[in-house]
Amino acid sequence: MWFAGGGGGGGLRKLCRASAVLDNEMSYNSLLVRYMSRERAVNVRKINPKVPIQEAYAISNSLYDLFKQHGPLSVPNTWLRAQEAGVSGLNSKTHMKLLLKWMRGKKMLKLICNQVGSSKKFFHAVVPEDPQQDQQEVPATEKHKPTFKKRSK
Repeated sequence: MWFAGGGGGGGLRKLCRASAVLDNEMSYNSLLVRYMSRERAVNVRKINPKVPIQEAYAISNSLYDLFKQHGPLSVPNTWLRAQEAGVSGLNSKTHMKLLLKWMRGKKMLKLICNQVGSSKKFFHAVVPEDPQQDQQEVPATEKHKPTFKKRSK
């Protein structure tokens, strides 16, 4: 049908136009499939700590102190340090991981990825309590206001 002559010609033009439409539909479909096949991110604010809230806060405070003392820690190192420190209330390493995720949802911890070559290491670290404190550490010589010229009308 597209290759048939007559009718004003343009058979090759119709073929190119049809293939362009097909390419656009395929790219749209592939984007749609890629988007729909992704897993949804876990809503860490709704994590159930599996213990009463008061006990979860007590455990998280002791884990928070642990992170403040020893700096960024990986999950296995956190488990070892928690056992050494005698953090009460942790039932297992899995329970500790759940509480770490709960603490990330409460903005007490942040997760840091350290990539070396093809391997990745994940560390939990304390979120800075006062964000303005970081800004005050910048020397005054580096701070300079941009000057704006008034526009003449």
